[in-house]
Amino acid sequence: MSEHDFSQISPVFFLQTFILELMHACEQEGGDYCESLIERIAKSAGLYFEQTYRDEYQRHGELGNEDYIDLILALKNHIGGNFSLASVQAGTITVVNSRCPFGDGVTNFPELCRMTSSVFGGIAARNFGYAKVEIRQSIAKHNGGCEVCIHTRRDSAIDKPGLEYRREDPPADKLEMAALHSRIEERMRNIWWSLPKQHAAKPAPAIVAKSPAMQKVLQQVEVIAPTRATVLIHGETGVGKELIARAIHAMSERGHKPFVAINCGAIPESLIESALFGHEKGAFTGAIEVHQGFFERAEGGTLFLDEVDALSPAAQTRLLRVIQEGEMERVGGKHTLHADVRIVSASNRALEQHVEQGLFRQDLFYRLNVVRLWIPPLAQRPEDLPHLVQLILKRLNEKYSKNVQSVSREVMGQIRAYAWPGNVRELENMLERSVLFSKGSELTRLELDRKPAAATGSDWNSHKLNLLNDAEQAFLKQTMQSHRGDVKQVAITMGLTPRAVYGKLKKYGISASQFR
Repeated sequence: MSEHDFSQISPVFFLQTFILELMHACEQEGGDYCESLIERIAKSAGLYFEQTYRDEYQRHGELGNEDYIDLILALKNHIGGNFSLASVQAGTITVVNSRCPFGDGVTNFPELCRMTSSVFGGIAARNFGYAKVEIRQSIAKHNGGCEVCIHTRRDSAIDKPGLEYRREDPPADKLEMAALHSRIEERMRNIWWSLPKQHAAKPAPAIVAKSPAMQKVLQQVEVIAPTRATVLIHGETGVGKELIARAIHAMSERGHKPFVAINCGAIPESLIESALFGHEKGAFTGAIEVHQGFFERAEGGTLFLDEVDALSPAAQTRLLRVIQEGEMERVGGKHTLHADVRIVSASNRALEQHVEQGLFRQDLFYRLNVVRLWIPPLAQRPEDLPHLVQLILKRLNEKYSKNVQSVSREVMGQIRAYAWPGNVRELENMLERSVLFSKGSELTRLELDRKPAAATGSDWNSHKLNLLNDAEQAFLKQTMQSHRGDVKQVAITMGLTPRAVYGKLKKYGISASQFR
């Protein structure tokens, strides 16, 4: 062991050693398998490196020659190469190298040149449509240096040796999802800009759905929007339930009619009936004129009831009648009014438990829960994070006249590692606070809210219990997600009885159905 100096081991050296040893293992499977594996690794890695470059330098659309050259040279030189540009001619880019990133060991594995070819060729094909990579000289073949030509024109590359790469069209399902996403956003924008100017001055609603979990939600929206079914949206606070409700409205036949959103939890219990159903003049002290409620204002359109679990018993009874009969009366009124309104409700709590506890009418729950949508928390949508950050930064720049175009790698690392209990709303608030105090075009500092330090003395037991509860709740949610709400399988995983698992679900306000 003394002959090795571990202080000289770097992450790059570690990865180089790992790749070389991987090639040793592949030798047992034969050369074809080895090259196939290299090709697969290189294509995936090249796509990741390209996206990282785009995120860091805010490059959109196809890369031009200069950006492409900048990307491939920086990529190779950052991992230990000594690449430089030799020439740029019509349809051909030539780069040279005097030091291989894999060191002298590359002479034992000339197949590794395939990795350079696939990375360079894959990135070029995605941006230019076609590429042929010709490795004229190679350190791996004892030429003393490397010379690599990337031909980006098929007609001029016909007589050139090398490996060909073509732009791969996205799979049909991805194209369909992109088209669906575009349709929903276009409908939402059209409705938004048709609003009075004082409302349309706010940013138009936009949905970020790069993650499979959110794409599934959009597919569900497309199916249920054209129907008359009531919809119950479930999800943690700040996930964007109202945004999905707006999407349902926009994609329905009621899209040209009003969309009215009300937070039931923000209205005092004594006023909730009047707010929803209106009141007649003299119905109670202070009722000096006829008041139209939210139902009348949403006539022909969609009424979104957020925090529907906060409705009073009397309001629940009135709401049930509207859903069942399509009729209602104002508070203090004697005349029956017709109500043609589609109801979309939302809650961040499990309504089933409210029903079991006698806090919510069972028959109303069944009426609201005809179609149920679950919006995943931000922690289960990692693919959405970079796109959400860019969307939020754009809005904040317009709001505060700032020019923050991106976040540093360190900040993005913080964002990816943080749990975001407040979901998208918390992310917005955190970025807004950071942007306000930022200087320059890159956000380099993000102040994340942390839990207060542990209490001392007599509070230690309660603090320890809270930590254990938090850990148990997080593990329970993760396990429910893994087993898609199958309580029996969760019980086996946790070493509990199904009855005990149901008890814990009730304790933490978690519904098994949201994971199915």
